[in-house]
Amino acid sequence: MSGFGWRGRLGPAVPVAPGARVDRFEVFFDLVFVFSFFIITRATALQVNGGALLHALLVLAVLWWTWVVHSIVATRIRLGEGFVPVLMTVGMAALFTFALSLPNAFRDPRGNAAGPIVAAISYTVIRGVHLLLYLHAVRDSPTERRQLLRFTPELVGSTLLLGIAALIPPKIDDLFSAAAVRDGLWALVVLLQYATGLVAGTWGWGVASAEHWTERYDLILIIALGESVISVGVGSNLLGQPPTWPAVAAAALGIFFTAALWWAHYDMIGPAARIALHAAEDGPRVAMARDAYGYLFLPMIAGIILFALGAEMIVHQIADPHVAQHLPAPGPGVPLLFGGVICYICGNMLFQLRTLRTLSWTRVVAVLLLAVSIPVAVHLPALAALTLLTAITVGMVAAEVVVFDEGRRALRRLVFEERTSHEAHEAAYRARWHEPHERDEGE
Repeated sequence: MSGFGWRGRLGPAVPVAPGARVDRFEVFFDLVFVFSFFIITRATALQVNGGALLHALLVLAVLWWTWVVHSIVATRIRLGEGFVPVLMTVGMAALFTFALSLPNAFRDPRGNAAGPIVAAISYTVIRGVHLLLYLHAVRDSPTERRQLLRFTPELVGSTLLLGIAALIPPKIDDLFSAAAVRDGLWALVVLLQYATGLVAGTWGWGVASAEHWTERYDLILIIALGESVISVGVGSNLLGQPPTWPAVAAAALGIFFTAALWWAHYDMIGPAARIALHAAEDGPRVAMARDAYGYLFLPMIAGIILFALGAEMIVHQIADPHVAQHLPAPGPGVPLLFGGVICYICGNMLFQLRTLRTLSWTRVVAVLLLAVSIPVAVHLPALAALTLLTAITVGMVAAEVVVFDEGRRALRRLVFEERTSHEAHEAAYRARWHEPHERDEGE
């Protein structure tokens, strides 16, 4: 009979070790988020206007909260071991259908009933899977089970509000349009989710492995940056048209400024923040994990999606051989590109301020330069505007490499020593965990 229990053929759930790293199944799960970011960008690119951008940000905020809840579950149990991958595969399928429904999530039921309804149902399934796994993880901890009750209003409220938004009829009242009410309900969901995270507090929570928590968020940020690369590729690839020299130059510039934004986080700020989270304990560690990673990563990812849209529009014009190269980029391409990069850098500065309690003057100067460059860039040829942005971002990281050289070297030595220590700690923990369970199965 034991073969049919939690510790049966699939094996038990394995807790996360204090020095654990991300397992392979978690990276596999991230592929669905890759698709979700891609869908948000592609759906918005079809018609870039105020309404489309609002919908993209609302959907991204709800999707990101799902990611935050997912990461909380992943701090307690290994998602790739025992019976857990079976439930997580159900969650992946629900997340995939949620992403498929996003382009139609704000349409009237009369026009496309499946979109908003599928979004509400699949979201409910995702949250249900996370709830089941977390309840199993804290089944022996009355304190954490009581803390989980504080999130019950958010869980119930957000699923009900999305369900109501999906069922709103095309016409409600002469004073309120169905679209406005639906947008308001989605905005209320976002407010409920993120306010609950602040009101619930840190009592009763824990981050077992700071290494695992930071690595999860660093990986998802890389995935989001990959969306920028995809957008540049989409913009430069005109079917049936051979590549032109301006298109090649624009593609290279797109890689350069994206790499600069990667460097801005992963060269010093990301590793130093990981060490700061390792050093924090109990409530302060949970608060830092929530504020810096759960909340402040969102504006960075929103900025990536915005500048990916702008980069695609600009590169598309540059790659079109039928458009004169001296013309400025039409539409909102330049404001989206520069504004998205500003949003990303500002989010990263807030992240640095929360984790390290410092600000880099190089980032402040770069943001000011980008802001004052927008009125100029809208009148420049498209390739020149992209070159200007690339020069500012690459110049920012080049200045940091020179100015902060001594600090970078010291940080790398500290990171190596700390990571070696945590890997040894995790290996000892896993050996202690698996030994008694293997003995029980043998008996």
